[in-house]
Amino acid sequence: MKNDIRPIGVFDSGLGGLTTVSELRRTMPEENIVYFGDTGRVPYGTRSRETVRRYARQDMRFLLSRGVKMIVAACNTASASLLPEDIEKLPVPFVEVLHPAVEVAAAATRNGRIGLIGTPATIRSGAYERAMHLVNPKAQIIASPCALFVPLVENGFTAPDNEVTRLVAEQYLAPVRKSGADTLILGCTHYPVLKPVISRIMGGGVTLVDSGQEAAHAAKRCLMQYDMCNLSRTAGSVEYFVSDSTETFAENARPIVGEPVAGRAVQIDIESV
Repeated sequence: MKNDIRPIGVFDSGLGGLTTVSELRRTMPEENIVYFGDTGRVPYGTRSRETVRRYARQDMRFLLSRGVKMIVAACNTASASLLPEDIEKLPVPFVEVLHPAVEVAAAATRNGRIGLIGTPATIRSGAYERAMHLVNPKAQIIASPCALFVPLVENGFTAPDNEVTRLVAEQYLAPVRKSGADTLILGCTHYPVLKPVISRIMGGGVTLVDSGQEAAHAAKRCLMQYDMCNLSRTAGSVEYFVSDSTETFAENARPIVGEPVAGRAVQIDIESV
C-alpha cells in the first residue's frame, strides 16, 4: 500500500461542514484536512442553482490549489446543484453528502416514510427524491424546507434549551411528524449541530440520518478503494480557510470541532480564485 499524505479537501457554505470534518477526524485521525467555509456568502440554500454552481466551482478550485487528494462537498445545496460535468472535470475523487445519506435512510426506514429537512434550494431541487427512487422506489419522502436553521447555527443559536430555535424547529418539523415518518434525513450539514433540539421534537422512535457523517464514511471507503490513505501513525492536521471574519468563525466553530480554532483560520478572497 502507498502512503498518500496529501490532505482531504472539504467545503461548505459556512460552519456546517465542520460536522463532516469532525467525523473524518474521528474515523481517520491520521488524515490531513483542508477546510473552506464560504462564510462571506452563506447561506447557499436561498440562492439559484446557477449561483450555487458558480460558488461551488470556485470553492473546489481553491481546494485544488491547496493540493488536496479528494474533495468532499459537505454541503447539501452544492451536492444537489452541481452537474455531472462539474464533477467529471475534477482531477481527484469527489464525494458528496446526498447519496450516502439516501442509502442509509433507505436501509433504516421500517415503514417507508422518510422525512427530509434541508435548505429551500435543496428541497426545491428534488435531488433527494430522485436519488431515493433509484434505491427504493416505494419509499415516500416528506420534505420540509428549513430556511432559518443555517442562520441560527451561523449565529450561535444552538443551545438545546434555546427558545427561539425550539419554536422554529417545531414549526419546520410539524409536517414530518404528522406524516408518521420513522426516519429523518438531516439534509444540511449545519443541522446536526441542532440535533438535540430536533431529536427531542421528533421523539426517540425516529432515526436521524446525518448526511455529513455519512459523507465522511463514504470518503473513507473511497480512499481505501483507490489506495489513497495516509498511513502515518501521527495525528493529521486541519487547516481552516474562510471568506469572511475569522473571529466569528472561530467563536462558533469551537463547539463543533471540540477544540480552539482562534488564530488558526485564514481569510481568503474566494472571488479571486
